[in-house]
Amino acid sequence: MDKKINKYRADFPILEQKVNGEPLVYLDNAATTQKPKQVVQALVDYYYHDNANVHRGVHTLAQRATTAYEATRKKVQKLINAPSEREVVYTKGTTEALNWIVKGYAEKNLAPGDEIVLSYQEHHSNIVPWQEICAKTGAKLVYLELNKRGQVDLADAQKKITAKTKFVSLAQVSNVLGALAPIKELAELAHAKGALMIVDGAQSVPHIPVDVQELGIDFLAFSGHKLLGPTGTGILWGRLELLEAMDPLDLGGEMIEFVGLEHATFKEVPWKFEGGTQNIAGVIALGKALDQLQEIGLAEIEAYETELMRYVLPKLQAVPGFELYGSPDPNDHKGIISFNLAGLHPHDTATALDMEGVAIRAGHHCAQPLMKYLGIAASARASFYFYNTKAEADKLVEALKKTREFFK
Repeated sequence: MDKKINKYRADFPILEQKVNGEPLVYLDNAATTQKPKQVVQALVDYYYHDNANVHRGVHTLAQRATTAYEATRKKVQKLINAPSEREVVYTKGTTEALNWIVKGYAEKNLAPGDEIVLSYQEHHSNIVPWQEICAKTGAKLVYLELNKRGQVDLADAQKKITAKTKFVSLAQVSNVLGALAPIKELAELAHAKGALMIVDGAQSVPHIPVDVQELGIDFLAFSGHKLLGPTGTGILWGRLELLEAMDPLDLGGEMIEFVGLEHATFKEVPWKFEGGTQNIAGVIALGKALDQLQEIGLAEIEAYETELMRYVLPKLQAVPGFELYGSPDPNDHKGIISFNLAGLHPHDTATALDMEGVAIRAGHHCAQPLMKYLGIAASARASFYFYNTKAEADKLVEALKKTREFFK
């Protein structure tokens, strides 16, 4: 993989610039990944050559746009090994997908006393919608503990997933700790109690092979912009019978089948969820991003990112004052390392690194309950992708050493 990195990086001109006089080292991939030339060109090509609305025109441009738009759906089906392309619904991102699941399906299947099982590592997008639905329905949230490796604790899950549980909704990979949750085992626990398994794949689908049939899950949500695609694109996948029982939240436009004066009927899944005019250019360009990921291979991306973690984490842990959150084992970090430098606010750390050309994120990472669980207000986070190099990892280490010396 090392020899291929330069070839891959050639597709990302943004990585060749200097920031504050230093070569850019982009390590904020958990927030959003950079976009290859092929994806940007797909956006340009659509607007230059094929700009038309989808599913509502018989002219050539409309036909071309519709064909390209639906082709992405098939690529997503292949990416996650979904049984049917009809189970793939376009959204604006993970947040919208999770909100639709909660408000379009879960709300009408919850009653007072029912329980929804989450974990302390969840992103706000997988907490706040559930809090609102609990307030409406009288259902209750139950949180799973994390083990010493920062992973969802299976033993705790065996106690807390009960006959009262209706939904188990968890991130497959933590956006703070980089820890992988044992989704397959948790799905089996959920199903044994008659509950459904919902997975936030925002930080897993771009980095590891995800097979919805092998995992045995019921819903999956993820974002396009975290896997080389444009912002404003995302996917909601669900088992067909669940999507058919789910209510659409955006009403109007091409999701309509028939409208009378007193009632209306909707199209079949997945188009009943895609009201209004969709992000057509974004969806088509997302297809190009998926082409690139499939060409490299998710298994190869996972292996390379693990190699990067094994390379850089021991070096980081040798930096004086480096405080790691999560497992000390590099194998437990799916491209994400969260940390602080002792006595230094993470915003100061991130600003100092930016002066060295190193872009990381600092803050609560939309995971305030996890920050409280860890006993901190915020952390710095370096998140890698397949186009990052070991030389860039070394630059992070050296920049942290300089930062430590400066603030000493």
